[in-house]
Amino acid sequence: MKKNFHSASLCAHAQTCEMRKRRARMEVEMEEYGYLLFIALVLISTKCLGLVTKKFHMPQVVGALVAGLIIGPACLNLSSVLLAGAESQSMIESLSEVGVIVLMFSAGLETDIQKLKKSGLASLVIALMGVIVPCLGGYLVAYFFTDGGGAAADLVMYRNIFIGVILTATSVSITVETLREMGKLNTDAGNAILGAAVIDDVLGIIALTIITTLGTGGEGGQSGPSIWMVLLKIVLFFIFAFVVAFGVGKLYYKWTNVEHKPYRRYGIIAFAFCLLFAFCSEYFFNVADITGAYVAGLAISVSPKIEYISKRFETVSYMFLSPIFFASIGLEVVLPEMSGRIVIFAVLLCLVAVLSKVVGCGLGAKVMKYSNRECLQIGVGMVSRGEVALIVASKGMAVGLMTQELYGPIIITVVITTIVTPILLKVVFRK
Repeated sequence: MKKNFHSASLCAHAQTCEMRKRRARMEVEMEEYGYLLFIALVLISTKCLGLVTKKFHMPQVVGALVAGLIIGPACLNLSSVLLAGAESQSMIESLSEVGVIVLMFSAGLETDIQKLKKSGLASLVIALMGVIVPCLGGYLVAYFFTDGGGAAADLVMYRNIFIGVILTATSVSITVETLREMGKLNTDAGNAILGAAVIDDVLGIIALTIITTLGTGGEGGQSGPSIWMVLLKIVLFFIFAFVVAFGVGKLYYKWTNVEHKPYRRYGIIAFAFCLLFAFCSEYFFNVADITGAYVAGLAISVSPKIEYISKRFETVSYMFLSPIFFASIGLEVVLPEMSGRIVIFAVLLCLVAVLSKVVGCGLGAKVMKYSNRECLQIGVGMVSRGEVALIVASKGMAVGLMTQELYGPIIITVVITTIVTPILLKVVFRK
């Protein structure tokens, strides 16, 4: 009897060990191959929810954003299971980055350079007002609804200003995709938004550098590069962009102005140039890679084969890269616990985030003689903060200008502005 019992115990133990080995093997396989299931899930969910939002006469990009929220930590948290390995997470982040680069490159391809030239000064004025008004609005909200927590008065002031700097950020990728879906990307308002967004990015870098330098007490250590170095790099970037883009544009025009060559190589070279320009802008000049991608698209847009090239990029973006990018925005959203006071602060911050861009950019457009309708369209087009605000906020956390308590309202603001922008654009561009 004892022998039988002992044999049964050994058998049960062996089964348990085998089950543990099998489970461990499955976990390893999930870490290695879970990203495949994740990508499939993203593609299916973004397209299904995109069709749902389309049924309600809303842009499909809203569905993609909602899909990211559902899959991510804010809801089902499937991403933590399917992307258990660090390599898988890194790969999805890289694909997301390539997705937004292709999106902005495509926007550059579809931009009418002549219209963009005409809106150059207007874009500058719109961008300036779109930075000043949100920065002031964010500062005032932070001033009246946050306390210093015992910090020095100067540090409290810089923290409040930093909240305003976060609100200056614009994630134009949401607007670009929405306008393209509606066929409004190459309108006067669309060109003004694109031009202002590029300048807004540069102004945002300058504002972020200034406040982090002042707020951390100097130019060394945590504060990063000096203000003058940043300004110099920005100037050098625009010189570089003009010279290279002009030269490459002329060469590309001559190369593609032939009838009998295989067209496929045109798209490959264009994509390679896009990635190279995006890399150079980020690596050498600390200017956002999407800005470099947009400039690269402008350079290539002079090609007589531009329609063919644009369609190829649109296919790649629509089928694969864009869904991953828009879903990844939702994946970054983790809602922390917040007190009643912080909830009120979050609501006010959301209102200010929307209204300050509409008012600021709208006023800038009005100064430049745009119609009332176009002023509203431009203001709404600059509302979305998206991943840009999260990046700026994380920078503030790293240098001590952002408290953990205030991170929740920033996330809520990002989510709301990201989702409402496509909806509002649909309304203001309605014929």
